[in-house]
Amino acid sequence: MDLSTILKPEAVKVVTSASSKKRLLQEFGDLAASAYDLDASRVVEALQERENLGPTGVGHGVALPHARLPALQSVIGAFILLEKPVDFNAVDRQPVDIAFALFAPVEAGVEHLKALAQVSRRLREASICAKLRANQEAATLFTILTETDKVQAA
Repeated sequence: MDLSTILKPEAVKVVTSASSKKRLLQEFGDLAASAYDLDASRVVEALQERENLGPTGVGHGVALPHARLPALQSVIGAFILLEKPVDFNAVDRQPVDIAFALFAPVEAGVEHLKALAQVSRRLREASICAKLRANQEAATLFTILTETDKVQAA
């Protein structure tokens, strides 16, 4: 699975002012509304419901919030780089500054899991995270997230 098939440039953002996990989830709601024409409040509600089952902070400053939404036909994603890390109840108790949210149709099974695995693999690479943290331009962040797909395919 190629990240450029689930993430579009309009769904990548640098956030300067998120002060909490709740605010970060609200930023994802706003981003999903503007990039994918989804209902922001429903996105936030779905992400919060998933977080209530267990935090999605995977460690090393990375979070992978995800939710299922009935309005979707395929898995889509959104990416936020935070200028100031926030507490996300991550497994290593480190604050989060890189967050990639995935949204899947309610009935998506394997497709959702494959997308989650792909994003997880990408953001486990220290070199990718270092590049992301060193850039503040959304277009550059999109390129960093999707460029290795092309390299690996060659």
